[in-house]
Amino acid sequence: MANVGLQFQASAGDSDPQSRPLLLLGQLHHLHRVPWSHVRGKLQPRVTEELWQAALSTLNPNPTDSCPLYLNYATVAALPCRVSRHNSPSAAHFITRLVRTCLPPGAHRCIVMVCEQPEVFASACALARAFPLFTHRSGASRRLEKKTVTVEFFLVGQDNGPVEVSTLQCLANATDGVRLAARIVDTPCNEMNTDTFLEEINKVGKELGIIPTIIRDEELKTRGFGGIYGVGKAALHPPALAVLSHTPDGATQTIAWVGKGIVYDTGGLSIKGKTTMPGMKRDCGGAAAVLGAFRAAIKQGFKDNLHAVFCLAENSVGPNATRPDDIHLLYSGNVPGNPVPERGSLPCPRTVEINNTDAEGRLVLADGVSYACKDLGADIILDMATLTGAQGIATGKYHAAVLTNSAEWEAACVKAGRKCGDLVHPLVYCPELHFSEFTSAVADMKNSVADRDNSPSSCAGLFIASHIGFDWPGVWVHLDIAAPVHAGERATGFGVALLLALFGRASEDPLLNLVSPLGCEVDVEEGDLGRDSKRRRLV
Repeated sequence: MANVGLQFQASAGDSDPQSRPLLLLGQLHHLHRVPWSHVRGKLQPRVTEELWQAALSTLNPNPTDSCPLYLNYATVAALPCRVSRHNSPSAAHFITRLVRTCLPPGAHRCIVMVCEQPEVFASACALARAFPLFTHRSGASRRLEKKTVTVEFFLVGQDNGPVEVSTLQCLANATDGVRLAARIVDTPCNEMNTDTFLEEINKVGKELGIIPTIIRDEELKTRGFGGIYGVGKAALHPPALAVLSHTPDGATQTIAWVGKGIVYDTGGLSIKGKTTMPGMKRDCGGAAAVLGAFRAAIKQGFKDNLHAVFCLAENSVGPNATRPDDIHLLYSGNVPGNPVPERGSLPCPRTVEINNTDAEGRLVLADGVSYACKDLGADIILDMATLTGAQGIATGKYHAAVLTNSAEWEAACVKAGRKCGDLVHPLVYCPELHFSEFTSAVADMKNSVADRDNSPSSCAGLFIASHIGFDWPGVWVHLDIAAPVHAGERATGFGVALLLALFGRASEDPLLNLVSPLGCEVDVEEGDLGRDSKRRRLV
């Protein structure tokens, strides 16, 4: 499916399914509401109304079901009728699975997605995940014909009119972002090294009219980015900090998205084993999602200052590799002539003793969030990373883990995940109990925990937060996407839809406004109500 073009249209038009294979997809009670007059032109002369009704009557989704309508040219598939409270009402994960297994083959195909209006965004992003762009299969490279899949939404329930042109454009940009992120994550490091990732950033910057800020190699060391430099200095392709900045007139706040871009993670000298190292090309999933979401957000009219910060490095093994016991000065402590003061009961760290070179993502992100705070003046800092293997144990394969200094934003992340299909579940936020895991006798902190049984995913996130300070008055959100960034051996583009939904209120686009939970009522812990107003600000 690597050479498939995805097109969203208000109406896919009529066509014999033998010349344009068709998949009709939706919850069963929604499929029953589709009038025969609407699908007749897409099914005749191969399928009669009686056959259509008979197929619907045979469907028994548990959780899904499908029925061929005409050979392998037309299929109807049913999604779960109900989902639990921690799932997306769109049943997004089942959409992707059904498209992969039930969409008939062909050069030009059609999907009719039957759903309610609030599920359009999540459904479109789920469809996009079924069509990865990267492949090096020999047969695919020989096929020159570009395949197309045309997607038509048939809306039921309230607001069931035709899909507007502006919505279609938003869906196209969002799904392009999902597929861009997935392509970067799927591409192996012999191609997607730090140089190549910078080319991807430059390409997006050129498209949007933005010149990236890039700090590389020895300049990182000179300017005090000891985290990024220390992780990437042994690699053939040097590490980099890259920033894309969108600063429109009239902006009222500054938002920074910080992405972990470890293009490959051997574990460094604390090297991974032969079974755990394969797949580590995916360790750039956070940066890939930030790039895909940034491109889509700016195209959809983002109204506030938005900075995309990419922390790029290859965690390699070599004579110049960081050793356990090395101590690095990170950007949080590098203010020439102006030492960072201690903030509250927990100091903002400066030096880090390395006790595990495989805990490298938090080092590059610590530099990234410090830069976002000190140099970009961000009010809201969100970092996204494939940070810990423990995330998949803590919140599972489908739900990213969220750790934040704001109960309001924690609730917003969970709601945004349900609205967009990129599911999220909270981690424990308790620095006063967990941050002592990083105690060092010779530096401000170590980079890995003393006790791996004490909420390691929460602790890893707290390491990042400590480099802006636990009493920093802004909003800090950490999203660990280690498990949901892939499904089997394929990348999912996870994170793009989540960022677009979470910050949709900062967009001029009505669809992103609709899926964003911010600006709406969210549950807030009583203890949060008295905090600084900047923390409670909504996008």
